[in-house]
Amino acid sequence: MPAASVDTFFACSLMVLLVLSAMASTSKLLYPYMNYAVGKNVVERYKQISRYLLLNAGTPSDWGKSNRATPTTFGIAKTGSDESYDLDVDKVTRLNGENVYAISYAQMFSALKMPDISFRIEIKPMFEVTINLTATYAGTNETIYQFEISTAKHGVPIPADLKCYSIAEEYLETANPLTSNGRAYVNTTIPSTVRGPALIIVLARSVYQRKAASFNSYSFAHGSAKPEPNGTFLRLGLLNHTLAASFAQSNVTLLKTCAFTFDHSSTLSRTTSDNQSARYSIPHFADSSPIIIVSTGTNSTTFFTEQIAYPQIPLQTGADFATLKTHAKVSAYTYFVTIDSAIYECIVWIGGLKD
Repeated sequence: MPAASVDTFFACSLMVLLVLSAMASTSKLLYPYMNYAVGKNVVERYKQISRYLLLNAGTPSDWGKSNRATPTTFGIAKTGSDESYDLDVDKVTRLNGENVYAISYAQMFSALKMPDISFRIEIKPMFEVTINLTATYAGTNETIYQFEISTAKHGVPIPADLKCYSIAEEYLETANPLTSNGRAYVNTTIPSTVRGPALIIVLARSVYQRKAASFNSYSFAHGSAKPEPNGTFLRLGLLNHTLAASFAQSNVTLLKTCAFTFDHSSTLSRTTSDNQSARYSIPHFADSSPIIIVSTGTNSTTFFTEQIAYPQIPLQTGADFATLKTHAKVSAYTYFVTIDSAIYECIVWIGGLKD
């Protein structure tokens, strides 16, 4: 994609979202039509189904907020929103199969009540953030780590503002915001007295469209401690601005749990806890940014960091059209959507049996 096209893509994204919103009211009324595919109307029907998924809240309309609720009719729009293509953060998060409160594709399929079609939903940031550790400078009292941060769309550099957080054990370092033309370098300094492993979080927003948000993280060794895969020590679940941490190993002690956005950070306080789990309340931050939540702790001998994003994206859920491509006719539709005022890219695949 040429650089000029990328510029236009971000500069116009909000305008496109507003135009789609103006058209959305008609799509909300199309459910009866969607059940009938006749000849040349198949492609149009698939398009309207893709819009229906994003414009309707489903039943019950607040099904995303309760871990005991499953939708009887399917839709992931935010209840009561004045904007269209405004998705509910909890409904989106429960689409992610890694979430402890996830609903299955079978439940989604049943709730859509259209047995002749299959679908797949992908939601991801508007551009990619890549983090690479490029140098390590070990001193007597501290170690400096240098990272290269790239922001790009389809391989083309994206100018973005960056905010970086580094965390290990109970130590937290915040780097001042910096602007990148697609590549930037940032250093983080961790004292030798801090036990690793460590984690750096990068939140980014496009300079062309301030609501276009992205993020990534990078776990790295500090001292003699190497990072373990996410989920080794904790199973984290998000629902209704509450974090539930279930201990995946014995003798787990949590040290620090923090929430990070582009403009804010907050140390979370436990609302409940026992020897197998802990719960935290997540603030409602004002900025257009995903929330990255990090917990540090130990299982008596090993220190760890675990993380989760809210909304829990990127995600892909639904039918595996790669295995059905010889039998199904599939169309894909791309939308700009908002989740808690940040803009993301959503692709919906709709498919049915070939004639």
